[in-house]
Amino acid sequence: MLKHRGFPGRLPGTDFQFVIRRENRKEGPTKIVRRERFKDRKYADRMADQGFMAALWAQFGEEPFERGNLDAGRLSWLFGREVVPAEDPFDPCSYEALLRIDVKRAEASFPEVFAKDAPDFGFDSDGWDDDGGDD
Repeated sequence: MLKHRGFPGRLPGTDFQFVIRRENRKEGPTKIVRRERFKDRKYADRMADQGFMAALWAQFGEEPFERGNLDAGRLSWLFGREVVPAEDPFDPCSYEALLRIDVKRAEASFPEVFAKDAPDFGFDSDGWDDDGGDD
């Protein structure tokens, strides 16, 4: 399983997880599924989605990326809309699965992330403020 070095471990100041520490060797990777986002979702959940998209955009931009140690639950909130498969056939149960950001849909859903005066979403001069999930 590829560990995305420098990727934030969680949304700064919260317990919203962005990466996993180790692969699940016993049961295999958690399947990525499209989760429905309803309008009445909590503010904190919406901010976690926004922060995760900001981290994906900062780390990968428009390039395809491997799922690796990215959290399947957090990916599932964006999957099928802002994050789409970058390969065919796509295996939602593989750590090696390739994904990419659908920039048009992501910009429509998270305009704050793509704005010219976008906030830093937890960046400091050396990267992310938290541990970065590098263990």
